[in-house]
Amino acid sequence: MNITVHQRPGVYSAYDASSVVSGSGGGKTVGLAAINTVAQAGTVHIITSYDKAVATFGSAGGQDMAELIRLALKNGASAVAAVAAADESGYQAAFDALNMTEDISVLICDSTDTAVQKKLRDSAVQASQARRERIAVVAGAKDESVDDLIARAKELNHERVVLTAPGAVDSQGAGLSGVSVAAALAGAIAGEGDPAVPMGGAELLGLHGLALRYEDNDLDRLILGGVTPVEQVGGAITVVRGITTRTTTGEAADSTWRDLSTIRIVDDVIPSLRTALRAKFRRAKNTEQSRGAIRAQVVLELENKLAREIITGYENVAVTADAEDPTRCLVDFSFTVAHGLNQIWLTAHITV
Repeated sequence: MNITVHQRPGVYSAYDASSVVSGSGGGKTVGLAAINTVAQAGTVHIITSYDKAVATFGSAGGQDMAELIRLALKNGASAVAAVAAADESGYQAAFDALNMTEDISVLICDSTDTAVQKKLRDSAVQASQARRERIAVVAGAKDESVDDLIARAKELNHERVVLTAPGAVDSQGAGLSGVSVAAALAGAIAGEGDPAVPMGGAELLGLHGLALRYEDNDLDRLILGGVTPVEQVGGAITVVRGITTRTTTGEAADSTWRDLSTIRIVDDVIPSLRTALRAKFRRAKNTEQSRGAIRAQVVLELENKLAREIITGYENVAVTADAEDPTRCLVDFSFTVAHGLNQIWLTAHITV
């Protein structure tokens, strides 16, 4: 925007217009690690628009860093915390930098290497254990088979990891890996304000198309195998069902964490309780009166989640002093997550 500086007193104005993509004010931040030789490796850049992404990381076309940022922003992320890696060996340093960055809710990378994706998973787990809860979204390689995708999900096997498929296509229709689909899904997750709303049916914007379409049998296998499939119908690309790669505990099959909404609800309820208690009891005494106030605050927060239908119930809220450490207060409670509506079955009784 060019502004001419005049000397006459008065009120002046200027405007500009742009079609570039910028972040959604209501969304959360996506963390991205990708190979890039334009920006300094290991430095976290907070990007809120596509033009800033191009200025920072350049644009080489295809599934480059700027393109992944564009897709995340277009689908609902408020910003992208982006870190460049000079080469394959730089991913861990990039993940470490994101690990120490606050307010990231979803992580992505531009690699389809399972070893790199495991490092991304470990980064998400470590950050979550340090009270910076986040989910990693990864993708399969170009033309990866259903069996290969299920095997990849089994290797990742964690409630904080989402594996999406199939791959995407470029503007010319040529097949690509699924990293652009993963970036779009990460943006959609970051942009969804209600964690109990299932991701199934969410439209992914800004993609040129998908490399293939799965039949119902393959969709069933993918979902049971821990893969989040997307499909293209009538020109719209939508998530079939949002699930995590957590399918087993030890060697036993376990569907507890299958639906993505479960871990998203946990990441909504627990941090909000921490924030509320930290704000109100920063300098408090560990007395019966204080513990009663803590219990009342926990009940208030849980009632709020219940009213918003994020949880369907809670019970056994107990606040006690730790018998071994008189400065520690123990808060114990249980709650039931709200389940998304994935299917409606109709049974018709017909009289002829």
